[in-house]
Amino acid sequence: MYLHIGNDFSVDTRDLIGIFDLENTTVEKCTKLLLDRAAKRKSCVYIGCEMPKSFIITVRKGIEKVYISPLSAPTLRKRIDCGTPDGT
Repeated sequence: MYLHIGNDFSVDTRDLIGIFDLENTTVEKCTKLLLDRAAKRKSCVYIGCEMPKSFIITVRKGIEKVYISPLSAPTLRKRIDCGTPDGT
């Protein structure tokens, strides 16, 4: 299953590590380090020009990507929940 994360971007949910609220998590030093590392490695993808609200971490074939999305973490979570076979 694929998760639409904003604009024309989708990620395979099998590669999904986590969805995080940008405002609440960036106060932690470890989150800042993670985002700085992703930017330095050029594995950070900005989805559009709107104000970012969440970030999504994926790993595919050992390669980590961090997507910065204008969609909120709860919105993305609902999209995953609606895509499950039992609807929960």
